[in-house]
Amino acid sequence: MRLIEERTGRRCLLLPSNRLGLYLALRHWCSPGQRLLMSPISADEILFLVLAAGLRPVIAPLSPRDGNIDAARADLSGVDAVLTTNLYGLPDDVTAFSGKVVVEDVAHAMETTVGGRPLGTFGLAGVFSLGKHPGAGSGGVLAVAEESDLKELERARDLLLQPGSLRADLVAVATSMARQAALRLDLVRPALWLMRALGMQEEREGYRIALMARELAEVLPQAPSLPPFDPWVRADLHDYRAERGRVARWYQSRRVAKVPRERERRLAGMALLAELPTVAPAVRDHLGQPLFRVPLLVRDRDAAIAELERRGVATGYLYDPPYDDYAPGFTEPSPDPAAARWWARHVLPVDPVYARRALPLLRDLEPAPALS
Repeated sequence: MRLIEERTGRRCLLLPSNRLGLYLALRHWCSPGQRLLMSPISADEILFLVLAAGLRPVIAPLSPRDGNIDAARADLSGVDAVLTTNLYGLPDDVTAFSGKVVVEDVAHAMETTVGGRPLGTFGLAGVFSLGKHPGAGSGGVLAVAEESDLKELERARDLLLQPGSLRADLVAVATSMARQAALRLDLVRPALWLMRALGMQEEREGYRIALMARELAEVLPQAPSLPPFDPWVRADLHDYRAERGRVARWYQSRRVAKVPRERERRLAGMALLAELPTVAPAVRDHLGQPLFRVPLLVRDRDAAIAELERRGVATGYLYDPPYDDYAPGFTEPSPDPAAARWWARHVLPVDPVYARRALPLLRDLEPAPALS
């Protein structure tokens, strides 16, 4: 947490997960019934966090350059707040949202800056993930400017925390360490096989959490309240509200300390991937930013993923379909969903740290057809 405090110059609250931090921030600065502008493409659980906070999700048009909110085409006059995504570490046009309540999801963008200023310092709150860049498996940090807000958020956090356990912490740390070792030693393919054989990967409806529309409609009247939405929010991280002990906190701090040392490897991988004709245009505008993933836009994304896995390169962080198609009736739809559908169908996120392993295949991929 110290690294984030030093980087942002803000007061920080340690959390079990980024998910809990986003909910706390939305509840603290937004009122039930307010309209929240958000990207059509983001992590599965984010939509349910917004609904749990009692807010109305307003889906923004998407920029095909970077997969974030197209601020120039978004109607800001009718919304009360904005939740940025900073997809894969590419920054949202955060300065365009001045005058609104802005909560920054910085899960993918721990090291991204805008005009030399770190993301997570533009909005009223910046919510970081210790499971993304650091690869700690769990943990989040909520960064705020005012001490009074920090104290209120801490009290709200404590009311939602569930008891943790040393056993759970040990399992989480061991799992994360095994994952890091598999990546480092190029053992991804056997690791994926073992996880599937042991049933360690949750069943999904496509790439997303099963919507369960009837059940979701039944719990909506209970918002704002987080526990009723746990069946959706906890996917792949069932202990997202569980208090972490000393072992987990030690491991998180150890992993966070490695982030600056990995910077040059990320930048070198980005330079290689930026030469590909399939790279998302905005990547070339941010070659000095150590992105979490480098998005490529390819014709047959699913075939590419299958082939990468056969070669021992894992992919993830795919958000398809967009919220408009995933949860109609629970959102105010985008005025122009075509770009989001195109992006979600064709984006292939690549970890720049391991870019060289994937390059032999990536060089042969065809670019996505033009957005019509």
